[in-house]
Amino acid sequence: MSIFTTLLIQPILNFLVWLYNVVPGNDLGLAIIILTVVVKVVLYPLTMAQIKQQRSMQELQPKIDEVRARLKEDKEGQAKELMELYKKEKVNPASSCLPLLIQLPIFIGLYRALVDGLKSQGLHLLYPFIPNPGTIDTITAFGIDLAVPSILLAVLAGAVQFVQSRQILKKPSSATPPPADVAKTEGAKDEGMAAMMNKQMSYIMPVVTIFIGISLPGGLTLYWFIMSLLTVAQQAVFLKRPKPPTEPQISVS
Repeated sequence: MSIFTTLLIQPILNFLVWLYNVVPGNDLGLAIIILTVVVKVVLYPLTMAQIKQQRSMQELQPKIDEVRARLKEDKEGQAKELMELYKKEKVNPASSCLPLLIQLPIFIGLYRALVDGLKSQGLHLLYPFIPNPGTIDTITAFGIDLAVPSILLAVLAGAVQFVQSRQILKKPSSATPPPADVAKTEGAKDEGMAAMMNKQMSYIMPVVTIFIGISLPGGLTLYWFIMSLLTVAQQAVFLKRPKPPTEPQISVS
């Protein structure tokens, strides 16, 4: 048994089968939804840090505009000061990609659990204290077979991914690139690369989600759909919070 199987696939499979055993009606879809919520709770601090970074970029935009206007003729100085501003304000334009990278191993592990683990011959991976159901009914209460690709779930996952992208792309955001006149300067390379990556992923991911989703087990696209839906809700709630009042500056004469 490989380390990846032992450390990732086996725990996910066992948790999923345990949920399947205890949820009403032994509904695999409900078990996957609960699993997704648990993963979301575990990743909550990371996702919240990502959203706070996006909020910080919005609040920092007036200062960014001021630097760009003041140092319009000094391209290198402008780029350097922007990098110093990001460092001072603890803002990382590339941070929005981190939650996706963290989720990738979980996504792969769930894929292997659905493809191989839920088959009768794959249930040997269950821990001794997890009851073996013998067979797993992969058809949900809505009549969707989660063991085979589902176009409906793929489209739903892609649609929610697009809504999430629209939230991220509200200007100013981490997908806003530096002006063209400084984009090629050495100090602005990281800023421009991060902005390009964020913008491309925001538009491409919904299409990729649908394209890949129609070839993956429906259980996997159900996971991605629920995860994206929870992220949209989390972003919507946080971004609507009023900005905390800033303390007045006390001048000493």
